[in-house]
Amino acid sequence: MLILLTTDHREGGGLREGPRVRPVREEHFLADPYVRAVRSAGAMPLLLPPGEPELEALLERVDGVVITGGNFDIHPDHYGLVPSTALGRVDEQRTDAELQLARLCIARDVPVLGVCGGMQALAVAAGGTLIQDIATEIPGALEHEQPTDPAEGWHQVFLEPSMLRHTLGRAPVVNSTHHQSVADPGEMRVTGRAPDGVVEAIELANHRFCLGVQWHPELLGDRLYRMFIDVARR
Repeated sequence: MLILLTTDHREGGGLREGPRVRPVREEHFLADPYVRAVRSAGAMPLLLPPGEPELEALLERVDGVVITGGNFDIHPDHYGLVPSTALGRVDEQRTDAELQLARLCIARDVPVLGVCGGMQALAVAAGGTLIQDIATEIPGALEHEQPTDPAEGWHQVFLEPSMLRHTLGRAPVVNSTHHQSVADPGEMRVTGRAPDGVVEAIELANHRFCLGVQWHPELLGDRLYRMFIDVARR
């Protein structure tokens, strides 16, 4: 069983060969907890660099997709807003690739899990919009970039009746490592919010599995990944 996971990338870097380092033009990489979560849930991870030209053919060979998080913002051009002064670093190559992937998963009923920025990509792909910076746009909001280890919980999420609530319960404690969030989920439905009202989970009705969470479940155990892979296996 194959699960496709999007990867990050950076220019430059090098590969160590004994005492020497061989320079490379670009590196593609993914944090290990994603890989471990997929493996522990019983599937094989397949890493996807941005810009894959045969994406549609590849989707026919995999059982599900995880759109992973990354240290970048989705430019508001993608959802029709003017950039805020608080907008962070953008990555157009990865954004374009992940929005294309999200739209294909939605259109083809491919099981897809969006994690952190991956949830935001799902929302934008479904016609939604984002809050560009929680601290400046939501007065009195919680601190959503936790100063503690993200392997520890930071705040509760209150879940509506949904697939997610059935697995995690009504109010799980989650981690928090983001400064943007979903404003309008488009065709998707908000199924979870933080105590300050910030959107933390979205799901798409009439789809095998199309779910986004704003936290990083791969750092908190594998229940959500097991649910995702169980559905993708059917």
